[in-house]
Amino acid sequence: MLMRDEMKRTRRFKRVTAKSKRPIPANRIRDDDDDEARPSQPSDSSTGTVLKPKKSKSQLQTKPGSIPIPDNPPEKMTILPFIFFQIDALDLAPRLLGKLLRRDDVVLQITEVEAYRQNDSACHGRFGVTARTAPVFGPGGNAYVYLCYGLHTMLNVVADKEGVGAAVLIRSCAPVSGLETIQQRRGQKTDKPVLLNGPGKIGQALGLSTEWSNHPLYNPGGLEILDGPEPEKMLIGPRVGIEYALPEHVNALWRFAVAGTSWISAPKNTLRPP
Repeated sequence: MLMRDEMKRTRRFKRVTAKSKRPIPANRIRDDDDDEARPSQPSDSSTGTVLKPKKSKSQLQTKPGSIPIPDNPPEKMTILPFIFFQIDALDLAPRLLGKLLRRDDVVLQITEVEAYRQNDSACHGRFGVTARTAPVFGPGGNAYVYLCYGLHTMLNVVADKEGVGAAVLIRSCAPVSGLETIQQRRGQKTDKPVLLNGPGKIGQALGLSTEWSNHPLYNPGGLEILDGPEPEKMLIGPRVGIEYALPEHVNALWRFAVAGTSWISAPKNTLRPP
């Protein structure tokens, strides 16, 4: 009789154990890396359900984080005027979030930037006017493209009046259209944030070289910056890779990113709400 009772208890225990091994639904498991691992499946925090947008070969699977979807297609959107860029780089940088970069069939939405100001020990303007830095002293709204480590083309938007020597570095973007062209230029067949989460990747995705320096981004044709929706929320933090600068500039919170999107570069843990 004792043996039968023991066998019954054992069977009951095994059934309970097997039931407890059932996998937890994916929308119940979430950490800081989930957004990057699954950029095309944002979750609705009010219901816990996973939203599955329609897929498109040429457009981003989902819009990045808290950036509203533009009402008009990029071809019908307005190019930002010259006057838009005639302000301090620190004011221009956050205003560029959500705006669109367009070259041919590729349209990117700006998700992360850094401001480099006059008298800033991390700005290229600190060297004065040279063959390399001359474009950054041009009028606001021009492109300043330089090579980093002789490999990466870095796109900057010149800020303020001509002669000031300030610019905004485009650090990260999200694809809006031309995904196949972006993937071909990047040599990477993915639609995840790794495609565009770094300044060198932006230059490559747009097919830029240093010959694009001095190009007016406010004129139709070539490379343009289009108006776009403002993000709902923003993050700020210190700029990346400027350890050589003065402490006051190393610690300055002149990096700006769209909150709630995975389409931003590392490090993410240094960003916080304003």
